[in-house]
This record gives sequence, C-alpha cells and structure tokens, in this order.
Amino acid sequence: MPSFRLFFPFGLFFFVCLLSCQSNKKTPDISHIKADVKIERFDQELAQLDTLSVPKQNKLWQTKYAPFYQDFMLHMLEVGDARDTLYIDYMMKRILQQEDFKNLAAAVAEKYPSLQTQEKELSLAMRYMKYYFPAYNVPRFYSFFSGFSVQVPIGEGYVGIGLDMFLGSDSKFYPSLVRDIPLYLSRRFTPENITPRVVESILRQDLYPPDENNTSSLQHMVYQGKILLAMDSILPETADSLKIGYTAKQLEWAKGYEGEVWSWFLQEDLLYNTDHLRIQKYFTEGPFTAELGENNESAPKLGTYLGWMLVRKYMERNPEVTLKALLANSNAQEILEQSKYKGK
Repeated sequence: MPSFRLFFPFGLFFFVCLLSCQSNKKTPDISHIKADVKIERFDQELAQLDTLSVPKQNKLWQTKYAPFYQDFMLHMLEVGDARDTLYIDYMMKRILQQEDFKNLAAAVAEKYPSLQTQEKELSLAMRYMKYYFPAYNVPRFYSFFSGFSVQVPIGEGYVGIGLDMFLGSDSKFYPSLVRDIPLYLSRRFTPENITPRVVESILRQDLYPPDENNTSSLQHMVYQGKILLAMDSILPETADSLKIGYTAKQLEWAKGYEGEVWSWFLQEDLLYNTDHLRIQKYFTEGPFTAELGENNESAPKLGTYLGWMLVRKYMERNPEVTLKALLANSNAQEILEQSKYKGK
C-alpha cells in the first residue's frame, strides 16, 4: 500500500465576502499557539535539475524529501520506484528534455516566485487547527508540479501542494485538459484556493475521513456539513464561496432557494434515500445539480450546501458542543432533530 492518499478537492474562484454567508461565531484566542509553516520548494529544485545531475539528486532527494519523494516518483509523476536508479536516470532524462516539462516548469516559476502569502495563510490555519485538535502534528509542506496529476496529496507526515493545479483560472494549459478536467473545475485552480484546499484535504483524509456505513442522503449531508463547519472554524476569514466551491452567483442561488430545495428533499423522500446513483447527484461536482433538469441554473452539490446550513444551525442551537464533539457524534438523525432545521 502506498504511504499517501491522493486528494483532489475542488474549491472555487474567490468572490467578495459580501456574498458569503459566514458564521458570526467569535474566533478563539490563538496567540499562544505556534505553528510556523515553511513550504519546501521541491518544484524549484525539480525545475533546475539538469540531465547530468539526475543520479546525484535522485539519491539526495530520497533522504531530503522522504517519504514524499518516493511517493512523488511512483504515484504522482509515475516514472517508477526512486530506488531503481538506472531506470529513474533514464526516465528523468527523457522528461527533462521535453518541451512540455520546460513550459510547465516556467509557468509555475512565473506564477509562484514566492509562497510567502500561502505560508502566512497556512501558518494561521495550522494555529487554528492546533487549537481545535491539540494532538494534531503539523506536517511538512512540499510544493511540486507533476503534469496535472494531483492537487493536494496527503502522505505520512506531509502535505503536497501541486502548483500546476493552482496556476489561475486563465492558465493557457487548462483548456487543453477539458476531457479530464472540465472548465467548471479548472476555473477554481487559483492561488486563493491553496489554503482552503489544504485544510479540506487534511480534514477529509487525516482528521475526519468519511464513514463507509453512511448510506443515506441525510448521513452524507451531515458529513459534508461537518467538514464545512470545521472549515468555518479553521478558516474564519475565508469567504464561504471559496470554502464550498461556488461562484458568487451559485452561492446567491443556493441561499435564495434554500427553503425550496429543502422542501424538494422532503417531497421526494430524499433525506433517507440510500440509492447511491440518485443521491450522489446532490453531492458531486458539476456546473449545476443535474436532477433538477438539464442545463438548469441551480448551484451544484445542493445536498452539501443544505448539510452545511443544517450543521451550522445545530451548532448555533447547541453552543456548548465543541468541534471535536460534533465530529464524534455519528447520529445524523439526532443532529437533524436538535438543529430544528427547516430549510432556513
């Protein structure tokens, strides 16, 4: 089994905070918590690699960037086991000579000459993370590019940041990738998405992975709501549109039709539905929520949005419940009942 998990969360383009519906909960005092994030620029070292230095650097990186480097070579760049020196030497020399590699390396370097902004944002997020989860060990952070294979890989003691998946919505590369990455996804590949996507991946992969026993729409709804509520706590200054991955128009639509969508869930008996093929339409990415009609103007993943609002309402009505206690409560029905959520 590989020592990492690939995570491809999808955030969305940043829009003004006036259109977000952020929680008014007072933020805690984290002045006593230290968590200084330094992103290690593996992307720069890779971009500067020349063919004559491959054997030496391959050996060095196996130690310097362990275990990230082994995962990167085997599962992200997909060139093979880093310990297979002869094969790696051959494959890396081929890659380094490709114009596509050179062009991508240049684009990453131009977009990200510095990651100080992201380091500052992540340091603040990790301080909140440590406040809510004191036992959490802040990982090492590595920036890299892999030819658009993965955005935020999570591994043993590390978080990777695939900068080629954050080049900006207007990047020249993304239109040619539409068969694998639709434009409604790639337009979210912006610098502002780095910190939210890192936090989301840590929550989903390390701190609160999904329960395989969750089969009903309500259970999925509450799970998604818990993730976004945790993001509210860890990213208190981040726009809601960025956390959930909506455009400003989609967020406005979801807010405006929240009551009607909730009524639709009740009318169609969707809350307790366990038909995966049907309920997944309310939780997956897309340009809109497919079951509401083709090419409609709805926001996507409306089950996720409703879950977020439901869990927010639960926490508002139960201020004594901590974030850890919320995540530990696996009773989605209890959370629904105590929230008294009715679509608003």
